[in-house]
Amino acid sequence: MSLQVGVLGYRFMGKAHANALARLPMFFPDAPDVERDVIVGRDEDALADAADRLGFSRTATDWRDVIEEVDVFYNLGPNHVHAEPAIAALDTGTPVFCEKPLAPTLESAREMRDAARDAGVPAGCAFNYRFVPAIRYARNLIDAGELGEIRHFRGTYLQDWLVDPDAPWSWRNDEGMAGSGALGDLGSHTVDLARFLIGDIERVSGHLETFVDERPVEGENETRPVTVDDAYSAQAEFENGAMGTFEASRFATGHKNDNRIGIHGSEGSLRFSLERLNELELHREGDRGYETVLVTEENDPYVDHWWPPGHVIGWEHTFVHENYEFLSAVAGETPTASRSESDATAGENDGEFTPGFEEGYAAQEVLDAIARSDESGEWVEVA
Repeated sequence: MSLQVGVLGYRFMGKAHANALARLPMFFPDAPDVERDVIVGRDEDALADAADRLGFSRTATDWRDVIEEVDVFYNLGPNHVHAEPAIAALDTGTPVFCEKPLAPTLESAREMRDAARDAGVPAGCAFNYRFVPAIRYARNLIDAGELGEIRHFRGTYLQDWLVDPDAPWSWRNDEGMAGSGALGDLGSHTVDLARFLIGDIERVSGHLETFVDERPVEGENETRPVTVDDAYSAQAEFENGAMGTFEASRFATGHKNDNRIGIHGSEGSLRFSLERLNELELHREGDRGYETVLVTEENDPYVDHWWPPGHVIGWEHTFVHENYEFLSAVAGETPTASRSESDATAGENDGEFTPGFEEGYAAQEVLDAIARSDESGEWVEVA
């Protein structure tokens, strides 16, 4: 029996997940059968075109008409429309997959987490960078003690799409719709990777900055205020004593989607860049420098489902892995391709999925603490 999937949103993330759903039966034969049933949006003409291009059987203009008809509901809309549809779907017992950050505010994220707890069905949060094979490889190294005691985590996520002050205003520039700017959009990924690889964060010191206060509205002779941050930086103290530094910017000239992490332990270090996502730079005790490990061997997480060793995968493949894990959890199955036996971070038990709304909320707690620290000018405890 196929899982009927309904998707709210058909632009950037809608395309990414539709592509992933289409690839699953080709490369992951043990994945559940899935039917791209219905795509939801407000513009009927655009919806019809999206349904045709992305392979959906039908369209709907109101998510309320969909959530009880489908087996799985994907909420890929802007941040301010995450909470209500997701909670309503969970209240009907429909599993939900939601884009990050979980919500514009910590309060809304808490309501979503609580709804997921009450529903008792899979509720996934879309932190797709957990599903990069090199990141899974790094997690296994850390868990195995290969780096020793972890002392430093550094994470940066740099883009430059708002450098031009005449770049048009969008919902991502509005606090009411987005919640925050670079902090939530990019920083949520860094925070989640930090928690995934290192552990919980106890306290933070944050700085937010907005460089352009208003932007022109596309197609209109007016401007609108920018009410979110253009960049942020933060220091963090992890529960295990490690130090962390985080940074993200939409004003980093020359950087398009530059997501990097660095981890230093007592016996080794590693570095990762999304722009070279098939590689992990690894330094072990006694080495003179970093070794570049090409994470494309057939025994690396997920890789045996793709190409022969050395034939690299890309950004879009992370969504295939993510959907494979989530839909396997919905179907009550344990996926077989995700990791080595020592990595118990996703699909550990039948019907479970990580990262879920719990992890989405935990990341939101850190983001909220960074924003509060910026307001107070002091270190702030997380939660």
